[in-house]
Amino acid sequence: MGIADNTAAINDLSKSVIQAYDEMDLPARLYVPGVLLPAFLFFLATIAIAVVLDAFLLVKLLIPVLGLLIFFAAIGYPRLAVDQRRIEMENRFHLFVIHMTILSTTNIDRMEVLRQLAREEEYGELADEIQRIVDLVDVWHLSLGDACRRRAKAVPSESVADLLERMAYTLGAGQELGEFLHQEQDVLVEKYSTVYKQSLGNLDVLKDLYLSLIISMTFALVFAIVLPLLTGNDPTLTTGIVIVLFVFIQIGFFFVIRAVVPDDPIWYLEDGYRTTTKKRLLGSTVIGLGLSGFLIVGMVLLFFDFVPGASAVPIDALPSLLYMPIATLPLLIPGGVFWYEERQAFERDRAFPNFVRALGTSESAKQSTTTEVLATLRTKDFGPLTENIDDLYRRLNMRLSTEKSWRYFTGEANTFLIQKFSEMYLIGREMGGGPKRLGELISSNMSEIINLREERKQQTTTLVGVIYGITAASAFAFFMGLELALMLSSFNIDLEGQVAGGSLIHTNQYDVPILRYLIVLVLIFNAFISSLVLRVADGGHFGNSYIHFAALLWIGSITGTLTERLVDVLISVDL
Repeated sequence: MGIADNTAAINDLSKSVIQAYDEMDLPARLYVPGVLLPAFLFFLATIAIAVVLDAFLLVKLLIPVLGLLIFFAAIGYPRLAVDQRRIEMENRFHLFVIHMTILSTTNIDRMEVLRQLAREEEYGELADEIQRIVDLVDVWHLSLGDACRRRAKAVPSESVADLLERMAYTLGAGQELGEFLHQEQDVLVEKYSTVYKQSLGNLDVLKDLYLSLIISMTFALVFAIVLPLLTGNDPTLTTGIVIVLFVFIQIGFFFVIRAVVPDDPIWYLEDGYRTTTKKRLLGSTVIGLGLSGFLIVGMVLLFFDFVPGASAVPIDALPSLLYMPIATLPLLIPGGVFWYEERQAFERDRAFPNFVRALGTSESAKQSTTTEVLATLRTKDFGPLTENIDDLYRRLNMRLSTEKSWRYFTGEANTFLIQKFSEMYLIGREMGGGPKRLGELISSNMSEIINLREERKQQTTTLVGVIYGITAASAFAFFMGLELALMLSSFNIDLEGQVAGGSLIHTNQYDVPILRYLIVLVLIFNAFISSLVLRVADGGHFGNSYIHFAALLWIGSITGTLTERLVDVLISVDL
């Protein structure tokens, strides 16, 4: 039974891959000779290189593995492209349905609701799909139910297909769009929560996989440094090959994480309005990068005696590895600013559901304008959002246009959710929607998203601990392997004796500065990619990666320095 299930799964996967070739934008007749064939030739070339290369068995095996991975990636890319469309749809699906529900509560007809959604570029594939439905109705004169049913068979997302199928049935039966969407709210929110939590579960699995891969590559790199003592191969070549594979795996893991985790951004900085927060972020970034560049240039000039009197500076006062992370200290300035602003953005998101519910309820109960209601709400405590609410009231009270006032409000809040839900509330009010119902819809849905973000934050915290721990362990293993190789090669032993026609230990081929330089490059690249992975995992701004980049470099450098000192102490004790 197990064999039959595996066979069926393989057949289904093969069919889905073949079908993806027909659905991708680039025709298969161009993709096969343009991408697939070169990838296969590259795989054959890696096999030939492994056969003729003078290296130990591990490196010979890793080179064809790299070619095989690239070939499999070329085969599976069309399926990944289709999956990317599906993921893009599902990432914005909840906001799309909420937006549709809010528009359906207004005084516009259902086709105008779809036309409004098709103009929203932020929904990406969903907006394109709605535009196709609108075209089927307006150009080809199909009924809305038939158009939804036809497109339901073509979309890659099961959630979207299911919604379109049920819409086609209920609208064909005469039910109103607003009534249907209102009834579907709880089901759709629950489905979105399930998909979100499944993505977080996949992140947990990927965390364990990443840990295993990095440990394996760490051992491979240590072997590439140490084993040439016995085999006589060039350690620089073998180490370089393993480092290339190490870099390839980390980049691949970054893109896998980016594809798996929910696309739920925290920040919204696309608006052209230059807020105080934007100025602060830009200024801190310029200062941090400028000071970091100044330190790098200054240290280079000192090390190479390009500055008069540089020889008098005690460069050897610090271990050489610690000079590398010193240049990253100024990056903590923008990193700290981004961290603080993102924390404030979290707090504003938490306060917004209460604010919009109170706004809608008060407008409905008092039958008054938004300005009159805000005159009361501005005195309430909504945390970091209070100042933004007060500014919104002042602009509306000065008779500034409602659209501009809300645009400034969302720009200063700097959060994606507040921008989207404020826009929904404003459009819903302008089109005649009831403020109380709008406020309750937005409040309940946004509260659910915030709860899911809390779970994501916990998962990311665990990932941070794993990456920091594996960075320290990898740095220890790298420098321990290098120091062991140097220690063995420096023993004062007569190694001229012949064993099976060759030397017992081969030491002449070691270029220590180059090997140390390669290990330092690994530490820098690992800190860079790992900091980006953490930003993708938690959905925050990439400016926050400055802190993780600096911290990971310091961990690697301090661990390497302590490892070198430990080996020196052990050698001196033995002697």
